[in-house]
Amino acid sequence: MTTLEVKLDLPESLAKEAQQAGLLTSKAIERLLRDAMRRRAAQSLLAGAARATRAGNKPLSMEEIQVEVDAVRRARKAGKRA
Repeated sequence: MTTLEVKLDLPESLAKEAQQAGLLTSKAIERLLRDAMRRRAAQSLLAGAARATRAGNKPLSMEEIQVEVDAVRRARKAGKRA
């Protein structure tokens, strides 16, 4: 676990609403960051698919997609151990 100190300059009303909603806790910010990272990864995947389509590449089969997904999962798992 890494400890970071973050300072934010927010409009007072937003800061108050976020505080009341429980969004300024470490756990809530962790969830927000994880969600943002998943959205970013999905956008990157969709952008790559669009580039491949424009380049005239044929779509991958479900088996080919699964091979790629498995490779990414192995790489992530290996990175967490390091």
